[in-house]
Amino acid sequence: MADLLKLLLRVAEKAANVARVCRQEAPLFQLLIQEKTGVDKNKKFVQDFKTLADVVIQEMIRHDVGAQFPEIIDHIQGEESNKFENGLGESVIVTVCGTEKETAALLATVLDGDQMAATLLACAIHQDATLKLTGTDDLHIPLSPSDLGIWIDPIDATSQYIQGREEVVEEGCLCSSGLQCALVLIGVYIRATGEPVIGVINQPFNHKDPTGWKGKHFWGVSYGSVKACSVLRPKDRPAECPGLSVVLSSSEKQAVKEALAPLCGPDRLMYASGAGYKILCVILGLADVYVLSEGSTFKWDSCGPHALLLALGGGMLDLKECLHFGHCEGGHHDQGELTYHQSHSESTGADRWANQGGLVAYLDCQMLHRVIGELKGKF
Repeated sequence: MADLLKLLLRVAEKAANVARVCRQEAPLFQLLIQEKTGVDKNKKFVQDFKTLADVVIQEMIRHDVGAQFPEIIDHIQGEESNKFENGLGESVIVTVCGTEKETAALLATVLDGDQMAATLLACAIHQDATLKLTGTDDLHIPLSPSDLGIWIDPIDATSQYIQGREEVVEEGCLCSSGLQCALVLIGVYIRATGEPVIGVINQPFNHKDPTGWKGKHFWGVSYGSVKACSVLRPKDRPAECPGLSVVLSSSEKQAVKEALAPLCGPDRLMYASGAGYKILCVILGLADVYVLSEGSTFKWDSCGPHALLLALGGGMLDLKECLHFGHCEGGHHDQGELTYHQSHSESTGADRWANQGGLVAYLDCQMLHRVIGELKGKF
């Protein structure tokens, strides 16, 4: 399993390279600009390009993981379908081929013959990522790859990625929007129970130096007594600082905002883009709790970050169940931990894999207790 974690970290870094190439190289960037400004919005090719960056990353991860762990290949799922119809009306199945040249040729058919853009993407897909890994070699997890499934969100907060705003953020503060909110998310779960056990988060646009954008990666493992994470658990807040911080979506229900505002005080009820990024804010201690009352996130959004929370002693609960059944008695939640193996059979399409009851992500159970106490009966 240490080998699987190291592989996932490498493919996530490859994915980050693809995301950066799509913004740095002029032929690809022009396509993003067209999507951003709405020029030629009726062309299927332009409309799909924002999805193509996602699908290329998703299929690259599927290809690389399947090559080393073939027993998992049929249980790797992601946000995107890999079927496209290009501007010429041709249906194309996007896959990663055996060679860079073959992949470029396939991508050119999706990109209406744009060979330069296809070549740039294929080069990034087939280029090995260099990544310095620490703390992964000594992990011993008694699981077989044949017991596992994987969820991929190739670019979470895609709209922020496409718009490409570069926000300046003080150290120790969360970023409300912009490229920093775009993340590559990979989560591994046990197929029999849905329990998340390995999580990888790559932030392709963590900071910028004179040579361009640089990324950062985070990982966590949680299975039985094995708890390991690349992030140190944030220090508990001193007793003299009773207020807590909550991060929400700006579109959150007004009733939720009003219920939590007195608990947080001024400037500690915060807003950010991207479900994965908001969970990362909790992992890093930039916010105490993330609350979402709507069923607008999906298994691919939450599986990877959830594993990091568990590794740090926190968790992620179904908010509706949490409000209904109770929470955090004796330092442990009673029920409602999100799982990743079962779909909602009564729903169709992506909604089958939605976190339909909303969610609440936390590290400190007492913080969770206070938030749920304020929300109970309010909406």
